[in-house]
Amino acid sequence: MTKKTDGASTPGIGLDIGTAFIVSARQEGEDVVTKSIRDAFLDLEPDAKRSLKLSNVDYVERADLDSLIVVGESALTMANLFKREARRPLSRGVISAGELDAQEILSILIEKVMGDPSVEEEHCFYSVPAVPIDNPGQDIIYHTEVFRQIIDDLGFQAHPTNEAMAIIFSQCANDNFSGLSVSYGSGMCNIALAYQAASSMELAISRGGDWIDQHAAKAVGKTASQMCAIKERGVDLSNPEGRDQHAIALYIRNLISYSLKQIAHEFKKVANDVELPDPIPFVVSGGTTKAGGFMDIFKQEFSKLEKRFPIKISEVRHAGNPLTAVAEGMLVLAQQEHSDED
Repeated sequence: MTKKTDGASTPGIGLDIGTAFIVSARQEGEDVVTKSIRDAFLDLEPDAKRSLKLSNVDYVERADLDSLIVVGESALTMANLFKREARRPLSRGVISAGELDAQEILSILIEKVMGDPSVEEEHCFYSVPAVPIDNPGQDIIYHTEVFRQIIDDLGFQAHPTNEAMAIIFSQCANDNFSGLSVSYGSGMCNIALAYQAASSMELAISRGGDWIDQHAAKAVGKTASQMCAIKERGVDLSNPEGRDQHAIALYIRNLISYSLKQIAHEFKKVANDVELPDPIPFVVSGGTTKAGGFMDIFKQEFSKLEKRFPIKISEVRHAGNPLTAVAEGMLVLAQQEHSDED
């Protein structure tokens, strides 16, 4: 995907490391070019190599373990073909503790979307979540440092940055980089409040698209993978069809309501230390928001709290592209880092 810019090419790359997709953003000429790959893999026996070549499936060979690794969207396709579950190197927004191959696979996936540095030690800003307030024991330090090492090993200078703050940088330039942002990802929901580019609050909750799939699946007696497939094929939340879609719509509404209440609760803790002289925009992003009617439900739930909401909001708006907004925000920061060196 490309997005027009006004200036000449500036070094720097943005990287959104999500539980469902890894997305990069880089400026090429006057365009911002984004690349994405699904965060999934599947290991196969070496005798599958011929069929993989014929079908142009994206895979790598592991000579040390005498196996093949299919990555990205192809992993899901092949998993269905072989009646297996694709494996995921990330879970609930961080590196999956149960996946021994996670770091090696993530290196492969990241290299595919980043490519080589355009200049020596090119700056790369990459997304990291906040510690979830409903799971304060979750460790993001290991997650942050593993990705720093992967990106550094590829020849870049790695800079970890809060995921939701990146949305402010990509979506709120006309608002002097002031805003409240929420990123509804697969593993977590990340939230940030900023005024004139300065972060005032960063938090996360340990619910996201995967939480929706898992709970909707339990409600209707299906697997989370099946519910994810139904969701990704397209659900009109304002007019869900059948029991499966109704369950998905119910849990999406619950997630929105829960996240808004958590934002209000957490802001009250820092309200005395944060002065917002003017109302700010509320920017909504993330893959979960792609469901039809998501913003309508979001605005309905926000209207229930608006009079009691402790932050004055000028407007509620959807990110220009909710799948690339984080990577594009990281790119803004990476380019600024190079400009500061000139």
